[in-house]
This record gives sequence, C-alpha cells and structure tokens, in this order.
Amino acid sequence: MTKNNSMKVKALIGAVLCITYVALSVAVAAPHAPHVTAEKVQAPLPLPYDEAADAKAAVAAGIAKAKASGKYLLLDFGGNWCPDCRVMAAVLELDEVAPAFKRDFELVTVDVGRFNKNLDIAQVYGVTVKAVPAVIILDQNGKFVNAGNPTALSNARAMTPQAIVDTIYGWIGAR
Repeated sequence: MTKNNSMKVKALIGAVLCITYVALSVAVAAPHAPHVTAEKVQAPLPLPYDEAADAKAAVAAGIAKAKASGKYLLLDFGGNWCPDCRVMAAVLELDEVAPAFKRDFELVTVDVGRFNKNLDIAQVYGVTVKAVPAVIILDQNGKFVNAGNPTALSNARAMTPQAIVDTIYGWIGAR
C-alpha cells in the first residue's frame, strides 16, 4: 500500500469512528418521549397552580435545580381556571409519563391569574402570554429551546395525551 493510500484509509477509519461516536452519544444522551396508551385523561383534573406562590423565587429555584441536575426546566404559565392547563398537568402526572418527565425535566408552574400577574417572567424570554398554557423550556444552560411556539399546548383538551407528550419532547429534540 502506498503512503498516500495508507493516509486515506486512516482518514476514512477516523471519520467512521467519529461518526459512530457522535451517533452513539446522541442515542445515549437524547431522552425519549414516553409512550402513552391513555386516549384521554380522567377527571378530576389537578389544580397545578399555587396562586399564593412567589413565582420569581420558584423560577430562580427551578433554574438552579435544572442546572445542577442537568435537566430541562419546563416553565408552565397558566391558571387553575384553565381546562387546557389542567389537562396538560394531568397528562404529566400519568403513570406512563411521570417517571420519564421527572427524569428529564424540572417543572415550575407559574400562576398568571386572569392574565394579570407574573407575566413579566415570560417577558424575560421574549414571550407575551396571551393564551395558556404557555410553556417555556430552558436547557440546563438557560437557553430557551422552544422559542417560537410556547402556546402550542393551549388547546390541550383537543389533543391526545400522546400528542401533548410528543409536543413537549419534540421541543427538546427527543425521538
């Protein structure tokens, strides 16, 4: 084998190893969306929003926990009066969803009242809350990963539980 051919073979082997490493890293690191068999959630639906909570403190604590744990932070803006918000919360509590969700996310619920409180928190990320639930997902470094469609779940009542889960996990690039 000539020196030139030997260098080409080594370069090819290096490229294959590099591609294999990247593929395996992505396969291992990327979370998978849980499979949900329920067609819809059952009543009574949870009341996920603490109307008396210090939302800014809760968000700050959530950011710190996400950074320390390497998880995503899901900021859920809504109100207990909102059926779509309560459906989304119920889906996240399903036995098929909760373990994976808790593995991959820190969750902070932010009560928006009747669109008259805590809206400034969303505005920090360039989001004007006009429909709920509005979801902001931050990676462990604080990067907003679902910019562009934070209200995609505002019709959660019309969605299947799997569609809700797929939307959330789709935002983080899960398969």
